Amino acid sequence: MSHIRNIVILTGAGVSAESGIDTFRGGGGLWEQHRVEDVATPEAFARDPELVLRFYDMRRAAIQTKEPNAAHRALARLEREWPKKAPGAQVLIVTQNVDDLHERGGALDVLHMHGEHLNAWCNACDARSRWTGPLLHRPPCPACGKAALRPDIVWFGEIPYRMEDIYQALGAADLFVSIGTSGAVYPAAGFVRTARELGLQTLELNLERSQGSAWFHESRLGPATEIVPAWVDELLG
Repeated sequence: MSHIRNIVILTGAGVSAESGIDTFRGGGGLWEQHRVEDVATPEAFARDPELVLRFYDMRRAAIQTKEPNAAHRALARLEREWPKKAPGAQVLIVTQNVDDLHERGGALDVLHMHGEHLNAWCNACDARSRWTGPLLHRPPCPACGKAALRPDIVWFGEIPYRMEDIYQALGAADLFVSIGTSGAVYPAAGFVRTARELGLQTLELNLERSQGSAWFHESRLGPATEIVPAWVDELLG
């Protein structure tokens, strides 16, 4: 691993599943209780804002009762200690998750490409505010005072956040690691192909092989709380 300096890590629902946060596509996942079209599209919000807000109010409340697990803490440790092993190097965590468990686990450089449950976005003034309570009662925006807040979540059909920054980071990286993802949701599912085209080493850490597993140089399978800390220990020596 002496040639590895900059690392980009993509995380998905599998990282937080062992903390008790429902995945979206597994057995018992969120989409089994609600159709995507009813709670996770701009059209759904326009059609039935109360249903959408109630759904996300429940998710926002639920994640605040959960705790980061060993995988979150291991990645925070890697972010903290890797620059000591490779001076000037960077570890960037790009997450599809909308919880805050990476941050509560100690990570500092986290890019939430699908938004965050603990943010509210004002459709009137475009401000984003930290938000831990409900939105169902249509509270005023802290910035402009208008009742135009929605969950700061990237819904299906919307463009994920900071895509230019992600591709820039991939362009400067030596290693791309995908952890706990299904490989089914684009554009994140395409990052491994971009990484391969750029000549990066690629590693998959997952409970089972993802849909894009064939694109990775190596896949290690098992619970995130076991295989992620083991990989971090190996990398840090």
